[in-house]
Amino acid sequence: MKKYDKIVLGDIMQWNRLDLLIGQENRKILHQKCILVLGVGGVGSSAVEHLVRNSIGKIILVDYDKVDITNLNRQIMTLHSNIGKYKVDVVEQRIKEISPQCQVEKKYEKITTDNIDLLFDEKIDFIIDACDTVSVKKELIRKSIQYQIPLISSMGTGNKLDPRKLEITDIKKTSYDPIAKIIRKMVREEKIKEKIMVISSKEKPMKIEKKIASWSFVPNTAGMLASYYVIEQLLKENHYESKKSTH
Repeated sequence: MKKYDKIVLGDIMQWNRLDLLIGQENRKILHQKCILVLGVGGVGSSAVEHLVRNSIGKIILVDYDKVDITNLNRQIMTLHSNIGKYKVDVVEQRIKEISPQCQVEKKYEKITTDNIDLLFDEKIDFIIDACDTVSVKKELIRKSIQYQIPLISSMGTGNKLDPRKLEITDIKKTSYDPIAKIIRKMVREEKIKEKIMVISSKEKPMKIEKKIASWSFVPNTAGMLASYYVIEQLLKENHYESKKSTH
């Protein structure tokens, strides 16, 4: 068997179980999509993991931070061997080990309200907001509406224990989340009519002084839910719902 034939066969086999579930045509549609992930920590790295394993063809990684030893308890790509490396580099390496054909673009940027427009210099099909800065979350909502790019935003996952309390919901229906409360206020005051979809927990956060506590279950589940929502919406664009009965 020639090298090219082995590559083609490997590609077919890698996606075999996914094709059986959603159909090869739909999987190929996903492979044409570009997803921007802002922040590749606990939530963002988990989201990327599941986007890649479901055949997304291009991912833009945005994060200025490096792997720290305190990340190892929850961030999926972190190891003792990559402490001190840029997170976007570590995540890219993991992506290529899973799906070599996935295109990766990296931005080593700390995004602020002043430089946020640099995120929109190319075509993006969906945005996952997994950043920690509330002012940036607000501006990203405004920009997603301005540029008509669908968005799913992760609210707070720190100081929470139960991943079962997480849900995909409209920001107006959130509760017990300090970040969501601020975003709800902005949406109300600015009279934003569009649905702002978020990942939010109904669990009251624990009161812990000085630092934010976290373990692997909540942020990783939030990332998985965010990526699921993206995939679900992209498949709906391709009228996947009407095709389910044919598989």
